[in-house]
Amino acid sequence: MAATTPAPHADGNPYQRGPDPTIGMIEANRGPFATASVSVSPGNGFNGGMIYYPTDTSLGTWGALAIVPGYTALFANEEAWMGPWLASFGFVVIGVETNSRTDYDTARGTQLLAALDYLTTKSPVRDRVDPNRLSVLGHSMGGGGVVYATEHRPSLKAAVALAPFSPSQNLSTDTVPTMVIGGQNDTVVTPSYVDSLYATMPASTPSDFVQIAGADHVYYTHPNNIEMKVLIPWLKTFVDNDTRYTQFLCPTLPDPGTISAYRPKCPYVPGGGTTPPPANTGPLHAVGASKCLNAGSSGSQAQIQDCTGGASQAWTHTDANQLSVTSGSQLCLDAYGQGTSPGTRVITWACNGQVNQQWRLNADGSVTGVQSGLCLDVSAGATSNGALVQLWTCNGQSNQQWRLG
Repeated sequence: MAATTPAPHADGNPYQRGPDPTIGMIEANRGPFATASVSVSPGNGFNGGMIYYPTDTSLGTWGALAIVPGYTALFANEEAWMGPWLASFGFVVIGVETNSRTDYDTARGTQLLAALDYLTTKSPVRDRVDPNRLSVLGHSMGGGGVVYATEHRPSLKAAVALAPFSPSQNLSTDTVPTMVIGGQNDTVVTPSYVDSLYATMPASTPSDFVQIAGADHVYYTHPNNIEMKVLIPWLKTFVDNDTRYTQFLCPTLPDPGTISAYRPKCPYVPGGGTTPPPANTGPLHAVGASKCLNAGSSGSQAQIQDCTGGASQAWTHTDANQLSVTSGSQLCLDAYGQGTSPGTRVITWACNGQVNQQWRLNADGSVTGVQSGLCLDVSAGATSNGALVQLWTCNGQSNQQWRLG
């Protein structure tokens, strides 16, 4: 059970509940809401299972999620760890045991929908569930069930398919916001299979593709916060219309070092709302090192240091594309000597409006010099205090990942 007392919901969105989320919050294995559970007997179109739900009744009804396991698997053995975790973030979760452990994707999808119907009309917690805010999640053949469910109930608010195997249909008619997660080392539902399946997703459908570095096929059956800190923001964004969580999806992930491929469709705008504009002032986080860009005196090479919240780490990305900081005097991030070759030192210098002081903050998390086209890079991939910053050929590695704010 969670011990934190949630804050009241925000004006204008009754589903935006709990404290403002932080990276630490989405990495934790419990959210802000206390939970309870109740078992479900076989019947109603599926073979029973378990319901997990927030105990708070003061905030109205909750969005819901149905989870189905993979081929021959039991929810109780493989996905039950997710139930209280997700419920503590403000969802009613029903874990589904299938009628046959060898049911294929269409049968698993049918049972996902049957479980949601039971949850909203017959279950002992039906008065806690908002029937208009429902979602589905499944692993492997259960991920194929998710594909079936999205295409047969387009009113679903969100879907998550973990290493989906979908022999009966592709994603070509999916209109439900869908996150597809695969494993880099999955030899059962291989990366090439997941890529091919995801390629059938309509361009107009809000979707996201995540590949977890080093993950095999059963990675998702054990407690981990790597998948949870991408799928929780997905569910909060589209089931709860909670735009506070889009920051953990766009423009890049807060911890991309654990992800081997990420292909978002930013910005995500749930429920006809608007995505908050990205911050243009704050610490410039060196994501791969968990440090912040630190300005020294004028002419000194920029470096990374532990994040302190001090003035030397408060960067502003201006309308003129400068990255400025006020530490004694106003300075700008500067490619030394108008340099445009890899290895050029990046320094702080008096702001002068020249092109070597102009920087683009890109959707993939990189920061590129307008003049050189090269990436802001922590030299040699170092992660220690004092590591120096330079220009380098863009390569997508974690030492070239940055996040402002």
